Amino acid sequence: MGAQMRFEDLRGRAALVTGGASGIGAAIVRGLVGQGARVGVLDLDAEAGLALARELGAAVVFEATDLRDIEALRRAVDKVRAALGPITLLVNNAARDDRHRIEEVTPHYWRERMATNIDHQFFAAQAVVPDMRAAGGGSIVCLGSTSYLASHDSFAAYKTAKSAVVGLMRALARELGADGVRVNCLLPGWIMTERQIELWLTPESEKELLARQCVKRKLTPDDMVGPTLFLLSGASAAMTAQTMIVDGGWT
Repeated sequence: MGAQMRFEDLRGRAALVTGGASGIGAAIVRGLVGQGARVGVLDLDAEAGLALARELGAAVVFEATDLRDIEALRRAVDKVRAALGPITLLVNNAARDDRHRIEEVTPHYWRERMATNIDHQFFAAQAVVPDMRAAGGGSIVCLGSTSYLASHDSFAAYKTAKSAVVGLMRALARELGADGVRVNCLLPGWIMTERQIELWLTPESEKELLARQCVKRKLTPDDMVGPTLFLLSGASAAMTAQTMIVDGGWT
């Protein structure tokens, strides 16, 4: 990870990161721990989550959780709270960008995609808001995607869910602002996680990506850490209901 600014107000606070076992989520967890925060990680991938917890030590509490199961999500949040104390930072990161063509989508698949990519963002926020209200404030960062701004690839359900993240963020920001809770949205571009490289990246798509980006390099999960920490911290104290695009100038 490159050099990061220090956000001293994050030190000692309890944060929750969904989908934090790998990819962008794991980079954000490492960034938060580097700021002195204590982090609860919720993820379906138990192997990766436990490995991250071993790597980062006592600052991380991992709970293997299927976020599509809202009751399981609530139980996991309770366990993190019991271990780390009141949660005043939330990063809604978990998602899957599986490709699908219109004719292949069934009602069951559509609902499962919504559960995977948007539903848990609301219910994770609902679960931690009492902590934030009691503390006099908090910060929530919801990760969307620039994919819904572009006309390419075949994943209508994913794009629909990611566009809904922006609407959810603005609704939460309006309702929670009087409680001192800020809610913002981060829209990553095409970030080269291991999953993206393994499943989707080709020489042709990489060439097209770099031709469209203003920044002529591939973006990595570490590129999302600084913007996320900024939105969580008091450095962005006057920001809420805002969308920050971090895509190397692709859109």
